[in-house]
Amino acid sequence: MKKIALIIIALLTGNLVFAQYKPVDQGSSLQFTIKNFGFDVTGTFTGLQGDIKFDPQKPGESSFDVTIDAKTVNTDHSMRDGHLRDNSFFDVKNYPNIHFVSTRITSKNGGFLVLGKLMIKNQSKEILFPFTASPSNDGYLFKGTLKINRKDFGVGGTSTVSDNLEVSLNILVKKV
Repeated sequence: MKKIALIIIALLTGNLVFAQYKPVDQGSSLQFTIKNFGFDVTGTFTGLQGDIKFDPQKPGESSFDVTIDAKTVNTDHSMRDGHLRDNSFFDVKNYPNIHFVSTRITSKNGGFLVLGKLMIKNQSKEILFPFTASPSNDGYLFKGTLKINRKDFGVGGTSTVSDNLEVSLNILVKKV
């Protein structure tokens, strides 16, 4: 009986000491690049929130559950930003957040791979992308790049905008 109690206590305490983090906007950047009329257009998002459990020694036990405030889209062009917030693109009135939840994290070549579900405008797609994790004060700086097709999420119709875009992540997380 004592062994069972010790095992239960060890399992419970193991979960309690697993490091938990929150993303912070200051020090973070989420940038996208997409072609419009053949020219690169860059933009950013802010408003990061979420829960992150991360241990570089145990990536299989790590997890990400993060959201981005879709109305913060910023391309340094107010008319374009307003158009991106409208229903034909991000429809921020009905879908205020972009959401990502990891389903698996593994280590690979000195970095990590994350597999998860990305949800934009209530449409979900599984994505996989590499990232690195560098210790930073009381947390980590996660860096990664991924490519997505905007049409997979019903963002924008037929237009002069490319279907594919690249997203660069530099996400600073702090210990909770």
